[in-house]
Amino acid sequence: MNKTILPRSEEVRSADSTGSPSHLKLKSDSRPPTLSDSDRSTVNRSGRSVKRNTLPNDLDQSFAVSDFNSQDEDCDLETTLSGHEDAQTPTPFNFGQRDAKLEPYQMRHDDSVKWVYQPPTLTGAAIGTFVLSALAYNSDKFPQTIRSHLGIISGVVVFLVFCMLNFRDGPFRRPHPAFWRVVLGLNLLYFMLLSFLYWTDNTSAREYIKYFDPSLGVPLPERSYAEKCELTVKNVWDGIDIFCLAHSLGWFGKAVILRDHWFCWILSVGFEIMEYSLQHHLPNFAECWWDHWLLDVLICNWGGLWLGMKTCEWLRVSPFSWRGLRQSTSGSDRQTPQRRAKNAAKQFTPYDWTEFRWEGTKKFRNYISTVALLTVFLLSELNVFYLKSLLWLAPEHPLVIARLAAMFLWALPAVREFYDYATYTKRVKRMGSHAWLSMATVILELLIVIKWSKGEFPNPMPKEVKAFWTVAIILLVLYPTVKFAIPSWKSWRNNRRKASNKID
Repeated sequence: MNKTILPRSEEVRSADSTGSPSHLKLKSDSRPPTLSDSDRSTVNRSGRSVKRNTLPNDLDQSFAVSDFNSQDEDCDLETTLSGHEDAQTPTPFNFGQRDAKLEPYQMRHDDSVKWVYQPPTLTGAAIGTFVLSALAYNSDKFPQTIRSHLGIISGVVVFLVFCMLNFRDGPFRRPHPAFWRVVLGLNLLYFMLLSFLYWTDNTSAREYIKYFDPSLGVPLPERSYAEKCELTVKNVWDGIDIFCLAHSLGWFGKAVILRDHWFCWILSVGFEIMEYSLQHHLPNFAECWWDHWLLDVLICNWGGLWLGMKTCEWLRVSPFSWRGLRQSTSGSDRQTPQRRAKNAAKQFTPYDWTEFRWEGTKKFRNYISTVALLTVFLLSELNVFYLKSLLWLAPEHPLVIARLAAMFLWALPAVREFYDYATYTKRVKRMGSHAWLSMATVILELLIVIKWSKGEFPNPMPKEVKAFWTVAIILLVLYPTVKFAIPSWKSWRNNRRKASNKID
């Protein structure tokens, strides 16, 4: 007995304009395509799934499609066929088949903002050439202090324009993909500068940075904060300075980058431990106990971390609707000037927001990824203190602030790419450009610090610090051995025994 449930309309338009057919026609006498057990779940554009295994088992040739998530019309369709003796073979298509590939998400725009996302390569080259020529022919009108820097500035601008027009897009789309291409270009420029400095010594590097600021190249006194360590209101109040605000802002940025509360807490405590361990190198790491754990961890770090995580929660739950800037024809969606201005402001907010769940103890790969990311973050923070000490830079110098701000911008897409690489192992086969270049930058900074530190820090590492880190490294190796290696070995041994028993 044939049973057919036909849709309200014989034609269904798919909302996916990039991969699936634009029209899908089903007839009452046509046989739907075959779906295997592994293909009984289809995820629509909105992220919801339809479980095929809820259908009766004898309907192996059944076909069900629901919720194409079209904005203009209802595309719900459910067709159930049984007993297909007289059914015809349908025209093959790729929807739901085994060879269908998971295409990366492509952001779509309406006509009112689509032109913003089209790279004007020829126009950009023409405008850039005209501006560069006009400035070069009138360079004598600039002050002498600026004229000597125009060559480097023009070279940097040309390089960044090329990066903006030709680099591939990163994981972020807001405020504009071109902005993140420029960020990647800045990271590459900094990496090239580090590659040059790696072949010099710290004395020559101190002379080079005078090109940016002639007042540099003078030794700076190191300040120790381990004075008046009695826990009194006066001592705590005297310990509050502008760097407390810098701590809070820094941990707000780290929370937005990492998006994981416990990860940030481990990083916060870990950095304080690094300060204890490296006081023999950098005197400004010497602080009172209440400065480490009360001012830094519980007040400044926690305050910035809490505000950053609240920002992440707000971004995750905010209902964003990117409807463009063009006037709408419907009455309810009519675009007033206020609404158009609001939509333009939303261009500087995330297109969507992904919550990071590192789960460092779930799998061995997660454990390695978490430890590696913690190590890179700690090295990135320590490199700043060592480089400014070796180059005689004050903490408030613009070069130090610029490096911190640039590292924040580089880390935003880099951590997202690293998270995708460490989590979605089947879909992401290689690390993204931002993540790769950011990690290479931190490693190269570390190599420069190691090279320039020869003879600069004569005090040896205390024995208690050596003992602590020896125990810490042993625990870092012992934990994954007990958690992952031993259970895997036992499972392999049991499977081998079962296989040998079957053979016997």
